[in-house]
Amino acid sequence: MRSVDIIKESDESISLRFLGFPRQYINTLRRFALNEVPIMAVDDVVLHYNSSPMHDEILVHRIGLIPLKTEIGRFVSADECSCKSNLGCSKCRVMIYLDVEAKDKTRQVLSSDIVSEDDIVKPISPNIPIVILAKGQKIKLEGYARLGSGKMHAKWQAATVSVLKEVDTSKDEYILNIESVGSLTSREILLESVRILVEKLKSFENSINKLREEKEYAKSTM
Repeated sequence: MRSVDIIKESDESISLRFLGFPRQYINTLRRFALNEVPIMAVDDVVLHYNSSPMHDEILVHRIGLIPLKTEIGRFVSADECSCKSNLGCSKCRVMIYLDVEAKDKTRQVLSSDIVSEDDIVKPISPNIPIVILAKGQKIKLEGYARLGSGKMHAKWQAATVSVLKEVDTSKDEYILNIESVGSLTSREILLESVRILVEKLKSFENSINKLREEKEYAKSTM
């Protein structure tokens, strides 16, 4: 007997119990949720001015690690976009801006200071700290957010995922836990993982069928 049941669910996390499925099946789903689900993250930054105590490279890295809200299906990856431009277009990138200065006193720069040209693609929280500026210090930059996946860089990981075995049973019973970083809901991550897995399986099946057809054709011409 096989079954899949949701144990608990919120936008931030979801836990499912799989009964009667081999662990490698559940682990495949875990890997897809971790490495294949695409989300937006700042991938390129043009730094116009930085007099903060944070080095340029560290500041750019920190901006890239700030999770951004993402809408599934709205954007395409830069490699697949029809614009074929290094700068990108509205289909494959979103521009963000950060222009802050500590004029009269020390100021903490937060993710709420980041301005996005898109109403949806913006930091998941306004309270993520970036750097503290002393009086007179300033940062001015623009960045480009693009789709990516966890297999490319950790900044594109949509969730942390784990598989646990139920220790009080001898059956194949496992718990899959998905905890979203906030770019997508936990359910969106789960469903997108399944969709990508099914798509890859279909592609694999088509490749095998093509090989069989080529083999049969080769036999018929001998």
